[in-house]
Amino acid sequence: MRTLAVLGVAGLAVLGTPAIASAHVSAQPSEFTQGGRATFAFRVPNERDNAGTIKLEVTLPQDTPLTSVRTKPLPGWKAEAVKGKLDKPVTVGGKEITEAFKTITWTADPGVKIGINEYQEFFVALGTLPEGKDKLELPAKQTYENGEVVDWNQSTGADGKEPEHPAPALKLAPKKAAADDHGHGASNTSTETHEASASTSSDQTARYLGGAGLAVGALGLGFGVGAILRSRRKA
Repeated sequence: MRTLAVLGVAGLAVLGTPAIASAHVSAQPSEFTQGGRATFAFRVPNERDNAGTIKLEVTLPQDTPLTSVRTKPLPGWKAEAVKGKLDKPVTVGGKEITEAFKTITWTADPGVKIGINEYQEFFVALGTLPEGKDKLELPAKQTYENGEVVDWNQSTGADGKEPEHPAPALKLAPKKAAADDHGHGASNTSTETHEASASTSSDQTARYLGGAGLAVGALGLGFGVGAILRSRRKA
């Protein structure tokens, strides 16, 4: 029974543990809609076994500038979003933009770092995302406490092969045409699909957990019946 309990707890721990997607700085999640907003996290794994990560600097695009940048507070880290003048004015949403956010930097407080075999997530909300562009690259610099700096700034090649130091990137899908007075255009298919998917996933998870519970219960019942029979034979 002790073994079953340990296995049950271990199984639940595995189900509840998030997987680290890849061993480089990345955006999670990474798919959004053109012209909308993006709320996601820069996931930063520590890749060195002799130093911790103490700083992350992200460079924002200037050809398609972002007019809104908000960071989520993270204990032990200071976030700073820096604005600056654009080399050339850019029109966004019919409005001329002469300055925009250029960088976001997260710096660890003294004694704080992303340690060996650890990772951290830095949450941010960006907007408005560019239109007519299927990808938004956000090059990042990862600084270690020993002074080493790793640039994650390489674009994926035409062959789709991932480079050695890929830049974090957002995939941007075209927004669907809104329905007009004549009834043409897209409906809330995307929302309905996501809700249906979430519901299906929830149902499947419930079934898995329910099945696991029944299996453990059945094994426990079997052990209990066996124990009763053995005690009767001894008597």
